[in-house]
Amino acid sequence: MDVELLSRLQFAGTIMFHYLFPPLSIGLGLQLFLCEIAYNWTKNPVWESAARFWTRIFAVNFAMGVASGIVMEFEFGTNWAAYSRFVGDVFGSALAAEGIFAFFLESGFLAVLVFGWDRVGPKFHLFSTAMVFFGSVFSAVWIVVANSWQQTPAGYKIVWQTIQDKQVPRAEVTDFWAMLFNPSSVDRLTHTVLGAFVLGAFFVASVSAYYLLKNRHLDFAKKCLAISLPSALLFSTLSAISGHGSAQKLAVTQPAKLAAIEAHFHSADQPTGLTLFGWPDAESETVHFDIKIPYLLTFMVHNDLSTPVAGLDQIPLNDRPPVWIPFQMFHLMVGLGTAMIGLSFLAVFFQIRGSLANYPWLLWGIIFSPVAAMIANQAGWITAEVGRQPWIVYPSVQNGVAMMGLRTSEGLSESVVASQVASSIAMFAVIYSLLFAVWIFVLNAKIKHGPDSVEEMEQLKKEHRDESMREAISDSGRSYGGSMLEDTGK
Repeated sequence: MDVELLSRLQFAGTIMFHYLFPPLSIGLGLQLFLCEIAYNWTKNPVWESAARFWTRIFAVNFAMGVASGIVMEFEFGTNWAAYSRFVGDVFGSALAAEGIFAFFLESGFLAVLVFGWDRVGPKFHLFSTAMVFFGSVFSAVWIVVANSWQQTPAGYKIVWQTIQDKQVPRAEVTDFWAMLFNPSSVDRLTHTVLGAFVLGAFFVASVSAYYLLKNRHLDFAKKCLAISLPSALLFSTLSAISGHGSAQKLAVTQPAKLAAIEAHFHSADQPTGLTLFGWPDAESETVHFDIKIPYLLTFMVHNDLSTPVAGLDQIPLNDRPPVWIPFQMFHLMVGLGTAMIGLSFLAVFFQIRGSLANYPWLLWGIIFSPVAAMIANQAGWITAEVGRQPWIVYPSVQNGVAMMGLRTSEGLSESVVASQVASSIAMFAVIYSLLFAVWIFVLNAKIKHGPDSVEEMEQLKKEHRDESMREAISDSGRSYGGSMLEDTGK
């Protein structure tokens, strides 16, 4: 294997592992915030127990997200130095904004969220929960903006620099707001955040369905399902709608990617059908075993039945993306998304009727639903990133002027060799496997223990009050003793 392929595999592996955690943190943050709102509104101790329980789960997941995310920033410098130089001005502003506006907001209130129970008032704790949740969303904003700029660059110019007697290009921001609101950033951000909300809702529903099936913590389970299942139905439906909007935007901004994810090899004058299933063969430019719905791709992309959709034959051969991976990943994401809409609709239907517990098969479906949501999130990112190839920064047109992009092969570090990348991949595989095992072990232990009962919470509050009183008495004693020493000295 060459260094380009190995470097791509390394970055794909690390980012896919990292991406297990941020969407779950964002989705859990919303569910946790809703539980605390319910507690502050009703003063029902079961809601407080739910909020405390999901706070513990959130903290574990947040720690894993931070630990796994640091590695990627080093990879920009080690494996992708030319790429980092090209996008440095753009990414510098976006990632700095993430640190200032998002990470510090999120981490600053995290201590209050995790350790502030019984030490601050319920309203301030609710405020802290909201800040952590909004911080996680703001973090996604800047990361998705940076990634979207690679897909649809805007608000920049190319500056040529001389480095070691070579002329190298660098993208320099000329319009921060055009960079921020590039043509795909809002659509992609909406779809990404909704996908995170879907994952968080199904995760909460999964644990609650498990308790319901095992006849444990029934009050907790029913209350959490009352929030999580309608959330899952709402956000999975909105995610499908936003995904449709993103696909329509591709026809304008990235027609090669749209053609790849639909394995649409040949342009035609007549309307184009939508391929539901198939096995694309890029060499023969055919789709084996395909099942198509006539006219549907044209209708979904252009909202009419007459406008044809451009095929890959309109794209120069060396600018075409791979087809098989984007096609399969896109259809996997859509299939899982459709299944989750159907599952959540059935669950909400039987929940309203009060008979959800009578359908064990449905509860088992809910229990395994977070796996489907995680796979759908991963498949969406794979579709976006592989469908962007061979470009690491897509070429664009600004004010009628064609702007150069950057090919993936041009973004590599010159000093890195294949053997170094291969050894680091093996090392990451071992470390990440151990981290994943620890994450599963800790989550399993916390879920098996379950939420605190009302009696356990009262005992914990009493212990905190006693501890605070002892600290206050100790501080008073030290203060009184100091005063006595001062008086004696006088």
